[in-house]
Amino acid sequence: MAVQQHDRLPVRGAGAVHVHGAEALLRIAGSKGLHAVTMRSVAAEAGFAVAVVQYYFESKEKLLLFALEHLARRIAARVQERVGGAGAGVSPLCVVEAVLTQAVPADEESRIFHLVYTAYAVLSVTDPALAAQPFLDAPNQMQVFVTDRLRAAQAAGEIAAGLDPESEAAGLLAMSAGLGTSVLLGQRSAGEAVRVLRYHLGRMAPSEGAGGCRRP
Repeated sequence: MAVQQHDRLPVRGAGAVHVHGAEALLRIAGSKGLHAVTMRSVAAEAGFAVAVVQYYFESKEKLLLFALEHLARRIAARVQERVGGAGAGVSPLCVVEAVLTQAVPADEESRIFHLVYTAYAVLSVTDPALAAQPFLDAPNQMQVFVTDRLRAAQAAGEIAAGLDPESEAAGLLAMSAGLGTSVLLGQRSAGEAVRVLRYHLGRMAPSEGAGGCRRP
């Protein structure tokens, strides 16, 4: 591909180009599915020459991974905004609740995140090029984060002392992912999924009526 085609690129800088390309991919994936994503379709959606997409992303696999990471950062910002809006006294278990419930596809952004993430995971099982990307870094980091918050919740008396925070974190994140898929499929509403998550968080209390998410 001719490098001269790069003059079609808006003057934004590499960071903005990556974001623009990622958002174009997410629009395609959200409306047509991940199977419809190609370097050419992303270029057309973004208004770039194909050479621009190839130059900045190198491969479809790296483009997909960057788009997922970009969307994950946006979801994380929403969690931070929600937690920050609750005030400085928000408890560790409330942070965990915010993380889990924000992952439920209740609006277009969270729906696309869950759709793309699930599709990528399924494709990576049989696609060595996708599997070779550091796809599991973010989920692993999230499990560490939730585990740490649960340990803090345990120390604060929000959850029972006999629980294993690491195992509880793995179970809660798996539950959140499964509930998200059930919402996408129409098995239950987003509100019902959130109620299930809060129910299980409530069961972690040290005794009936004690512990739980303490909002300031």
